[in-house]
Amino acid sequence: MSAPLPPAKLPPDIGEVLARVEAAVRGYPKAALFELAETGFDRPFQVAVGCIISTRTRDEVTLRVVRRLFARAQTPAQIAGLSLTELEGLIRGSAFAETKARQIRAIAERTVTEFGGELPCDEGVLLSLPGIGPKCASLVLGIACGQPRVAVDTHVHRVVHRWGYVSARTPVETMRALQVRVPRQYWLDLNRLLVPFGKHICRPRIPRCGICPLADFCPRLGVTKSA
Repeated sequence: MSAPLPPAKLPPDIGEVLARVEAAVRGYPKAALFELAETGFDRPFQVAVGCIISTRTRDEVTLRVVRRLFARAQTPAQIAGLSLTELEGLIRGSAFAETKARQIRAIAERTVTEFGGELPCDEGVLLSLPGIGPKCASLVLGIACGQPRVAVDTHVHRVVHRWGYVSARTPVETMRALQVRVPRQYWLDLNRLLVPFGKHICRPRIPRCGICPLADFCPRLGVTKSA
């Protein structure tokens, strides 16, 4: 069906907005890195490896691949001891497995040789690692290190723009805009909640506005058809 005329703007309290989103996504799978952390894979190195594997890869595949890898090797020393061929085989199914294998092993080796086997909770260090950009660095710092961080992927970027909440061209610019507008207590929740919300309700092509808890408020910017 066609999207209705845009309703009023979202409530100004982002806490209320995210509470509605959290209730709506309760029955859906969690974002992959949060799911992995809840099952014990919550060290900085493990979150970094999981984030690299998740790039351009569906969450269900990411979970399967990361669990297969960590069943064989999960510490920096263990992964550094794998051959590139074996490591690539373990993460096969993830997009660009050959490149990711090189990145993961390089991070493992550096963690062992420079950081005593524990990847530090340091943004500068994380951003210097191959395969780690602003999103992955933010997720490592947020999930593994307990630091308030905004992590923006395609889902977060799309959803907050449909809301008219921010206007920015790139995920990095969106991240910066959200850091200004959203209270720090909600920073990590943006990724934790808007990833499943964007996958299952506020979908890329035909969002499910009919079941959206924000339908009365969302201006649905850019939406031409909804379900």
